[in-house]
Amino acid sequence: MTSDNLITEGLTGLEEVAPDILSLRTLFVNVVFIGETGSRNWVLVDTGMARFTDYIVQVATERFQGPPSAIILTHGHFDHVGTVIELEQFWGVPVYAHPLEIPYLTGLKDYPPADPSVGGGLMSRLSFAYPNEAINLDDRIFSLPKDHSVPGLSGWEWVHTPGHTPGHVSLFREADRLLIAGDAIITVKQESLWSVLLQDKQLHGPPSYFTTDWQAAHQSVQHIRHLEPKLAITGHGHALSGDMLSESLKRLDLDFEESTVPDHGKYVD
Repeated sequence: MTSDNLITEGLTGLEEVAPDILSLRTLFVNVVFIGETGSRNWVLVDTGMARFTDYIVQVATERFQGPPSAIILTHGHFDHVGTVIELEQFWGVPVYAHPLEIPYLTGLKDYPPADPSVGGGLMSRLSFAYPNEAINLDDRIFSLPKDHSVPGLSGWEWVHTPGHTPGHVSLFREADRLLIAGDAIITVKQESLWSVLLQDKQLHGPPSYFTTDWQAAHQSVQHIRHLEPKLAITGHGHALSGDMLSESLKRLDLDFEESTVPDHGKYVD
């Protein structure tokens, strides 16, 4: 079965957002394949939900000629690393993350538990059950280069966008101002099951139930806004581009305290 057939049959969400960018939705979170179709040089960003290993491998096998040169993690929350151990073992490739994220990926430190009292939707209320425990990639995880280059990707840089987690990163390509934002910004109201099911496209801050530093989260939104991206692929929701993206980023920045920061909760000042 080809990737075109997979898109046509709608087995899951595949979105070709640029000639060398394919976004794949695993249940409710995206993974991103960076590389031209048929290339031997490509990179996987994030690994999605558990139990999607075979599907990710299938899409990769149909699109590329060989394994990725690296796996890049925007952060280590359960829905972004669900298949990373299996994929690393299958492909035998290095995994990279920000050094502040390494403790959560080597079994040394668990994330703070979710706060189900914020966000006001069913996804938030259920978040008490979301895993927050560290995974252990042991010596298979490496820190991203200090010069902000991205292993395996020429012309890309990683950008530290903390708040949702301490070592959260986004990826940016200056040539076409393309941003892979992880959960620093998202294009669906992730706290609401109804919005997640509809995949209603609207720019939001990071998922509130797992965000522990709202001041840093706002600063990350400001950093992203100053990059002036023309296209953003986010960890949840569809890609956003053009004037809709720029205007939405401006509005999110200016209204962040009122529209995004919860008025209560264990991680609110």
